[in-house]
Amino acid sequence: MLIVSCNNITKGVLPIYNPSNFNPELVDKSLQNTTKNHTVTDFSLINQNGKTITQVDYQDKIYVADFFFTKCGTICPIMTNNMAMLQQEFLNNEDVLFLSLSVTPDIDNVPVLREYATNKGVIDSKWHVTTGDKKHIYELARKSYFAVVEQGDGGLQDFIHTPNFILVDKKKQIRGIYDGTSIEDINRIIEDIKILQNSF
Repeated sequence: MLIVSCNNITKGVLPIYNPSNFNPELVDKSLQNTTKNHTVTDFSLINQNGKTITQVDYQDKIYVADFFFTKCGTICPIMTNNMAMLQQEFLNNEDVLFLSLSVTPDIDNVPVLREYATNKGVIDSKWHVTTGDKKHIYELARKSYFAVVEQGDGGLQDFIHTPNFILVDKKKQIRGIYDGTSIEDINRIIEDIKILQNSF
């Protein structure tokens, strides 16, 4: 999935991922040769309570992001359960938040997200489960978080489905990509978040 030299990963120090570190299939063609200074772009989404959520809500926070949809019966329930485990692990840690973005925002409106969040044990102050403009969400997936291989324009027929969890630091830099269905990777996220906390 990633093209990262082992020399870039020092014990106790996480790499900073730029577009050039990823498999080119995961990166929008306009960004494939970018080798430094990549950050997650500004965003505007609507959470499970109908509140507008932007990058300001994640300012000076470490967070884990993923892409899901409420009607998914395959990987999404596993991912959501694993995100809930992370939420519990960092429940009393004000530095750490979580962000889930629906890839079917036309279906996942606020009432649907509210019910989903309640059923999954989402704590509003820790974890925003969001909907919004489809083109905006899909552009974030492809140009900010590098979460999907498939190219597309966020149009009616466009659909993305990815197990990836993306770890973002307080400077909006990507510091890790993980398989959100893997307990081993969830444990690795926990350790990596602790490393990040000690580096700021």
